[in-house]
Amino acid sequence: MNDRPTLPLVMSEPRGRAKPPRHLADLDEGGRRALLEEMGLPGFRAKQLSTHYFARLVDDPSEMTDLPAGQRDELVSALLPDLMTPLRTLEADRGTTRKTLWKLFDGALVESVLMRYPDRVTICVSSQAGCGMACPFCATGQGGLQRNMSTAEIVEQVVAGARSLARDEVPGGPGRVSNVVFMGMGEPLANYKAVIGAVRRLTDPSPAGLGMSARGVTVSTVGLVPRINQLTDEGIPVTLALSLHAPDDELRNELVPINTRFSVAETVEAAWNYARVTKRRVSIEYAMMRGINDQGWRADLLAEVLNGYGDWGWVHVNLIPLNPTPGSKWTASDPADEREFVRRLESHGIPTTVRDTRGREIDGACGQLAATES
Repeated sequence: MNDRPTLPLVMSEPRGRAKPPRHLADLDEGGRRALLEEMGLPGFRAKQLSTHYFARLVDDPSEMTDLPAGQRDELVSALLPDLMTPLRTLEADRGTTRKTLWKLFDGALVESVLMRYPDRVTICVSSQAGCGMACPFCATGQGGLQRNMSTAEIVEQVVAGARSLARDEVPGGPGRVSNVVFMGMGEPLANYKAVIGAVRRLTDPSPAGLGMSARGVTVSTVGLVPRINQLTDEGIPVTLALSLHAPDDELRNELVPINTRFSVAETVEAAWNYARVTKRRVSIEYAMMRGINDQGWRADLLAEVLNGYGDWGWVHVNLIPLNPTPGSKWTASDPADEREFVRRLESHGIPTTVRDTRGREIDGACGQLAATES
């Protein structure tokens, strides 16, 4: 009999908990106008506020000179309330990797990471304060779930990074965010409504949103199959990243407890169907753990599982050298075992990459900085 706790598909908010301030990023264009009009303010001002936030990346109301001075504070208070406060920013890679610890309005802590490469800028964002998926090797999972983040709290992490780039605060000159990955704290698909709202704000044309390409957005999941199916029908061609970590149910039940509800076969089939419908290649995320999941035979088994849906290029594997948390029994694989794992996957025709290990010296694994601060 399985005595594991049942993990919910969508994390509900505890009763009585105060909600984050409503922000224009929580609303579409019509919702922003309607809110202002309900407050007795001119609805057309919503587009001006959106332009300041998404296009000009302004966070100082005194710079919003096209708003009437007598209404400016009220307009800003209505649609641009403060959402989060930076507590610490740590830098690595000569300043091109920046990890920020944010304090939300209720004291919850979340993290985001900006990574600048020669050809792109990627921001890794959190979608929940903590995580309820309970994966034992993950610092965030060990802390449990505090609450879901709002759409605007998720978007603000990206906008804050965009401001830093626009203001030339990141080495390499002024730039723009090209990629957003939902791989920070939390299980994105367990906060489905807010995450999809954030994806829409990121991809809405400016000034309604940031005007990013959906192809530059990656949404990760540990395998909430009904939510993967829902995302398949959403009509937004983001990249799906499935955190698999093991090709067999016995081990994955231990590493990713949600697997006791949705097996490896069910989870991979849902990911394959996403690729089939959207024509977007799925990324299989696989954290390499020494002596746990890095054996050569598991590479062969992983290839067998993935190739069961044909070899039309629907998938690639992204191996992640584990960034261990202090005192944890989980540690990174030996480089020789990692190379052999890659060799075996590629010999079966599975495109494979090894993730760039940025940020190790700044508590790079999700949840480490928040856990240290707490």
